[in-house]
Amino acid sequence: MRRGERAVVTVQPQYAFGEQGRDAEDGFPSIPPNAILNIDIELVSLKPVVDVTGDMKVIKKILRAGEGTRRPRDGETVQIRCIGMLEDGTVFEKLGFDGGLFEFILDEEQVTAGLDRAVATMLKGELSQVTVEPEYAFGNNEIKRDNITIPGCTTLMYEVELVDFTKQEKELQEMSASEKIEAAEKTKNSGNELYKSGKFHRAAKKYDKAINYINDDEPFEHGEEKVVKTLRTSCWLNHAACCLKLREFQETIGLCSKVLYIESCNVKALYRRAQAYIEYSDLDLAKLDIQKALEIDPHNREVKALQSTLRKLQVESNKRDAKLYANMFERMSKDADVALKKLKVEKAHSDDESDDASVHAMIIEHPKRNEAEKAQEEVRGDTEHQAMEAEPSLANATVT
Repeated sequence: MRRGERAVVTVQPQYAFGEQGRDAEDGFPSIPPNAILNIDIELVSLKPVVDVTGDMKVIKKILRAGEGTRRPRDGETVQIRCIGMLEDGTVFEKLGFDGGLFEFILDEEQVTAGLDRAVATMLKGELSQVTVEPEYAFGNNEIKRDNITIPGCTTLMYEVELVDFTKQEKELQEMSASEKIEAAEKTKNSGNELYKSGKFHRAAKKYDKAINYINDDEPFEHGEEKVVKTLRTSCWLNHAACCLKLREFQETIGLCSKVLYIESCNVKALYRRAQAYIEYSDLDLAKLDIQKALEIDPHNREVKALQSTLRKLQVESNKRDAKLYANMFERMSKDADVALKKLKVEKAHSDDESDDASVHAMIIEHPKRNEAEKAQEEVRGDTEHQAMEAEPSLANATVT
């Protein structure tokens, strides 16, 4: 339905109150069993729901729409009013109601991660209800706020209004080349501080943001190109280091490959890409990167240590492969033996059947041969008997 739409919906019993029906209550009449309902509905208002983090763990329901199209960005200061509650409605904090609005800088860990990410999606004047699961709140930690204890693994509810936010002095398209380089350098340094503190995810975002200031589409003067190239390479390498820590190896390979595309002899890029290849169990590609890095810098200790690790992994891999092939050949040999035995049994069975057929043929043919021989003997016997009877007459005749 759309806002303002009115409709009559027919509901079959299995989707209504079924065989049980419903007793009269709160001034409404009873509903008999197996009743078909006709419901008159009007959609008066619509509260959009947004999956802020993409994993359904920070959900924003818009209670009042904001104005404009511009949303606050990381590093900008926002002014809000906010009420934080537990799921049972217990209020554990109220911000921005007494003594002025509550201010904080986006992506600086000044509030819970869930609230920070939700505010970054809001428009000026927007009022929203935000549900934050523990992963984006206080996690397993027990927290005390205004005499209220928040147990570990607790889901939080916020009702937050984005009153205003302070925009950056200039939009990217309004900056000069030198201003972009300065902003990129500042953002990269901020990422370095986050990396040193072990905040690799946030540091990676800073390096990515720094690159956006000096992307390939922006024209730079000849004297600035070298600075931009160095800065861009540094951001890619630092971002790759973050990705290694976060075990995002495919991203690491991609970032190092960008560096090697413009600096084919960059040892750091070869080293970090080799690390990612090893984690991916692609030992052959890791070996190529390590060999090239040592050709460029034969005494690099880190690369040599990685080469030693690679050799051990290759030995283990070869052993596994040898065992795998041995087992495979053993199975193939056993299968061949079974097939050969089966063939011999089938051949023997076939030979037995041939012998039985020959014997059977002999048994069938033998009586016929005996009968023929008997008939021939009877004929010969009759002939001899007739001859013996004729001889006396001839003798007598001869005598007279």
